[in-house]
Amino acid sequence: MSDSTPQTHGYIHDKERYLARLKRIEGQARGIHRMVEEEKYCIDILTQISALTSALEGVAIGLLDEHLRHCVVDAAKEGGPEADEKMKEASDAIARLVKS
Repeated sequence: MSDSTPQTHGYIHDKERYLARLKRIEGQARGIHRMVEEEKYCIDILTQISALTSALEGVAIGLLDEHLRHCVVDAAKEGGPEADEKMKEASDAIARLVKS
């Protein structure tokens, strides 16, 4: 990308959808907190934690997809060190997601 072109992130078009998903995730986390406070059954809490983890992974995969489709593709079109940097960022992000 040239220096005169303002950079926008790929997810910006779905920002409201991401914010809504994150708000639901926040509610799920509060619900788990409440379940622990109320000493609910361990398996029920673990089930909710699994659902929360899946929801977070869904957001992460969506953001990664947007990053690849926009930031990485745009940088690859330009070539040079920025393209290499964006590819490394994407690889590192994938490695972190796989590890978690």
